[in-house]
Amino acid sequence: MEMRKEKEISNIQYSVLNDEEKSSAGSNPLTHSMLNVHYLSFIIFFFLFLISITSFSQQQRFPKPEFDTGYEQPNTTTPEPRALALEFIDVFILMSVMALAAWFVFKSRSRRGILFLSIFSLAYFGFYREGCICSIGSIQNIALSFFDPAYSVSLPTLAFFILPLLVTLFFGRLFCGSACPLGVIQDLVIIKPIEIPRWLQKSLGLFPYIYLGIAVLYAATGTDFIICRFDPFVGIFRMSAEFHIIVLGIAFLLIGLFVARPYCRFVCPYSVLLNWVSRFSWKHLSITPSKCIQCKLCTNSCPFDAIDFPTDEKLKLNSKSNQRDFALYALLVPVWMIVFGFAVSRAHSFLAQANSTVYLAELLIEQPELISESDNLDIETFRSSGKTLDQLVEEARVIQHEFYTGSWILGIFLGLVIGVLLMNQFRFRKRKDYEANKADCLSCGRCMDYCPVPK
Repeated sequence: MEMRKEKEISNIQYSVLNDEEKSSAGSNPLTHSMLNVHYLSFIIFFFLFLISITSFSQQQRFPKPEFDTGYEQPNTTTPEPRALALEFIDVFILMSVMALAAWFVFKSRSRRGILFLSIFSLAYFGFYREGCICSIGSIQNIALSFFDPAYSVSLPTLAFFILPLLVTLFFGRLFCGSACPLGVIQDLVIIKPIEIPRWLQKSLGLFPYIYLGIAVLYAATGTDFIICRFDPFVGIFRMSAEFHIIVLGIAFLLIGLFVARPYCRFVCPYSVLLNWVSRFSWKHLSITPSKCIQCKLCTNSCPFDAIDFPTDEKLKLNSKSNQRDFALYALLVPVWMIVFGFAVSRAHSFLAQANSTVYLAELLIEQPELISESDNLDIETFRSSGKTLDQLVEEARVIQHEFYTGSWILGIFLGLVIGVLLMNQFRFRKRKDYEANKADCLSCGRCMDYCPVPK
């Protein structure tokens, strides 16, 4: 009732504007939005043409083996590989969804359109395609292909990794708001979102960087694809998963009733890349279609706390003190990088234990009598390979060295992230209106419905 009254008051305030102000406020700065959508469509379909011309020469390299003994392959809990043509259909649908999202955001400014589009994405990419192929998990495929010459990334996988980033560079995080099934399933359960303290948001916001770094490290060393292994919603999409994964997914949905999109904001490693790219987006969702009338109705519309308020001049810090602190923390960034690089490198042995070769070598060194056991699948596989224990130890030593180098890089990366975060606490940017934060805004369109300014 209070919100309705505020909106009525706002409309009254807007109606008493003089003719000149009405003309200015009512003028739509998105007159070129149609051109923008056409431009996006051109980019998307040109990219589709480039990747599709090679599909005619591509065949499934590893067809199912045929057995003469009557052996039947068991059903797996993961989706089987699809024909290449069907994978390109997935790419086409992804691009079409993001193109429609751009239309709903910049042209029709329709939250309802975005909502129905996101429900389609959940049904298709989530339940029908069972969460695979996934832009979030494709990070690991790309990382492994860089460090293992024997591993190649399929064109659809590459497209699912690049396309959301490319679209984000031009139009903001449309992928998050309309195309990502992991985000949509959380978005639909939001009932009463609470506001999280800013300091807690900043602290929890460091975890996606840690998760991204560890996921890339494990993928680059051929250890594991932990993003896929610990996908909290894969059990819901496939109606089958390990018990702890199902519990994890339910827990995220229960938390999501009150903390909007907890996985997207505080876990998702792909959101780190989208956050970076969106800061430089050419066009971005705007709360108001024209001039902001400072009605403040949008302030409580965003459940993700992604709306920046106008600058309060009374709270503006001393500019000279700000500049001095900013420079000081900028000089400390290399120190943070070295400190964290050294600290994480000390944990490389612990991190390397997740690798099966390293784990098996350490196990057999401590208990060499286990080599004679036949009920352990890993040991039996090692014994049948014909390798000696010395060869296994040497392979483990090489992998541990890779983890040592990778741990240094991971620590330097985390030190850089923390250093820049601290440095930005003293960066001052003046704002006159209520604006969607380009980095954190998920382009869900909720704030557009709260704005009383006509299209």
